[in-house]
Amino acid sequence: MKDIVEAIIAGLPPSEARHAEFAQFTVPDSYRAVVVRRDETAMFDGLPTQEKDPRRSLHVDEVPTPELGPGEALVAVMASSVNYNTVWTSIFEPVPTFGFLSRYGRTSALAARHDQPYHAVGSDLAGVVLRTGPGVHVWSPGDEVVAHCLSVELEHADGHNDTMLDPEQRIWGFETNFGGLAELALVKANQLMPKPAHLTWEEAAAPGLVNSTAYRQLVSTNGATMKQGDIVLIWGASGGLGSYATQLALRGGAIPVCVVSSPAKAALCRALGADLVIDRAAEGYRFWRDEHTQDPSEWQRFGRRIRELTGGEDPDIVFEHPGRETFGASVYVARRGGTIVTCASTSGFRHEFDNRYLWMHLKRVIGTHFANYREAWEANRLVCRGMIHPTLSRVYPLAETGQATRDVHRNVHQGKVGVLCLAPSEGLGVRDEQLRARHLRAINRFRGV
Repeated sequence: MKDIVEAIIAGLPPSEARHAEFAQFTVPDSYRAVVVRRDETAMFDGLPTQEKDPRRSLHVDEVPTPELGPGEALVAVMASSVNYNTVWTSIFEPVPTFGFLSRYGRTSALAARHDQPYHAVGSDLAGVVLRTGPGVHVWSPGDEVVAHCLSVELEHADGHNDTMLDPEQRIWGFETNFGGLAELALVKANQLMPKPAHLTWEEAAAPGLVNSTAYRQLVSTNGATMKQGDIVLIWGASGGLGSYATQLALRGGAIPVCVVSSPAKAALCRALGADLVIDRAAEGYRFWRDEHTQDPSEWQRFGRRIRELTGGEDPDIVFEHPGRETFGASVYVARRGGTIVTCASTSGFRHEFDNRYLWMHLKRVIGTHFANYREAWEANRLVCRGMIHPTLSRVYPLAETGQATRDVHRNVHQGKVGVLCLAPSEGLGVRDEQLRARHLRAINRFRGV
C-alpha cells in the first residue's frame, strides 16, 4: 500500500505508462475500513436518538479485500466524507443496515460478497483506480476519480429511463458493503467520474452525494425543474446538503431564502452570495406545541417573514430534508401551485401536514432520492469547472471517523466533514493550480468554521 500511495502522490499525468505502473501494483489481501459490526446492533437499545454515540459503534478494522466482479472497479481511497446515511448506519436507525446487505446478498452469487458480519460504510470517495473487472473499458488503473453512490444492476426495464427507478437500485456504502470510508473501496464502473483537478483529495471527496442529491432535487426534470427567478426556500442552508442547494440556486438565477439556526450559519450563507436569510433559532420558531401537536400560527408567522424578505412573494420551491419537524410549515408556505421537493427526513420520517393547503392550492410534493448517473455527472461537471465549490469545514483522520460522524449527528458541523483515508495529510492531489488560484477563496469559505 505504501508504494501505491507514493505513486499517487507523485501525480504523474495520465498516460499509458501510468496505467501500466498502477496495473502492476499488488493489491493487498486486506485493508483498513470503518465498519459497524452485526453483533453490536443492539448496543443502543433503549437510548434516545441523540444519546447514541457513533464513536462506540464505528470501528476501524482490517477486512478482506473483496473479489472484483464484472463491471466493477477497485479504488485506492485517498479521502472520503461523512453523510447522514453514515450517521443512520452508526446508530442503527431506522433499522440496522445488515438487513440491506442480507437482501442484496440473496440476489446473486456475486452480490453474496456484501453479506458479511461487518459493514464497511461510506458513500463518498476521491481516489485512484487500482483494478477494473471484465467489461470495463472507459476507466483504467491510475485514473484519478470520484465516485457517486448509486449502485444499480440495470437488468430491469424500469431503470432504463431513470436508473433511480430500477428495483435493484441501492446506495453504495449504505445499502451495499465495501464503502468509501476505507483504504480501498469496491464500486461499479458506472459510479466513477473524473476528479476535479483543482481540488485536493479531501475537497474532491466532499461534494459527491450531497451535490448530486441537490442537483436532482432542484435542477433536474426529475425534481423541481428550477428556473431563473424562482424563489427557493432552503432548510439547513449552510449544512452538507443545503450549502450545495444554495450554490445551485444562485448559479441557476434563482433567489434562495436560506433557513439556518445560528448567526455563524447565517454569515456563511451570506458569504455564498445569498441575501435573504432567516435565523429560525434567533426568531424563535416553534412549529410543534408538543410532541403530538403542530402550531399553525407559527407556520403563518414564518410565511409572513418570508414575504417580508421577498417583497410579498411565497416560495416557488421548498427544498425539504429535515422532515417531521418542518414539513407542515413547508407545505403551508409554498406558493399556490408551488412545489415541495423532499429527499430526506433527518428529524423524523413520519410527516404531518394540513392537506387543505396542498390540495386547495394545487401544490405538489415530489420525492427525490440521490441522482442517476447523468445527474451526478452534470453535478460533478459544475465542480470540475469551478462553478460549484466544496463546503468542507473540517477533516479527520480515518481513525477518528467516529468523532467526525458524531459531529454530524449532533449538528455541530458546518457544510461537510471530511476524512483522510490513504492520504497522509491534507492539501495533496491538486493538478490544476491555475484554476485553483482563481477560486481559492470560495474553496476555503467553510474551512475552520
